[in-house]
Amino acid sequence: MRADRVVDGLAYERCTVGGDDATAAVVALVDGIDRPDVSALLLAGVAPAWFNVLDLPRIHEVTGLPTLAVSFEASPGLAPAIRAQFDGADRTRRLDTYESLPPRRSLAVNDEQVFVRVLGVDAPVAEDADTDAVPPLAPNCEAAQLVRGFTPEGGRPEPLRVARVAARAGRELGERLTE
Repeated sequence: MRADRVVDGLAYERCTVGGDDATAAVVALVDGIDRPDVSALLLAGVAPAWFNVLDLPRIHEVTGLPTLAVSFEASPGLAPAIRAQFDGADRTRRLDTYESLPPRRSLAVNDEQVFVRVLGVDAPVAEDADTDAVPPLAPNCEAAQLVRGFTPEGGRPEPLRVARVAARAGRELGERLTE
């Protein structure tokens, strides 16, 4: 999506529900579109397919792009659920990836609250942050401006809203074709 919020193309990749290939899928998408004008990645959360945890530092390193994962609900995080659902090497790998993520920061967007993990752009904590809660991003930092700039209404940035709509349509088509 361009900065003026015009959709300029769509691409699809698959990752395995409960697998460990979501990071590779994101990197393949960026490589596959081959667009030198892409200036940032906005991702919806950090586990797109049931604990298939994205390695945000790896995505940022490989793509060289600012990488922001936006989630839409307050939560205690995925670590307790990973510990409950997995054991052995699967648990260790997922926890290692999850614990390597940058910290969540809250951000008020159009009267809604989102939570953002940021790599590659300025994302300081607000000076008056309450240390007991998820600290808020400084209101005018680069990361806050990027998220708000792509969110004309509500709390979901437009690239993530459009991606969700496109994914649902693709999934529904796939289900119809396999009937």
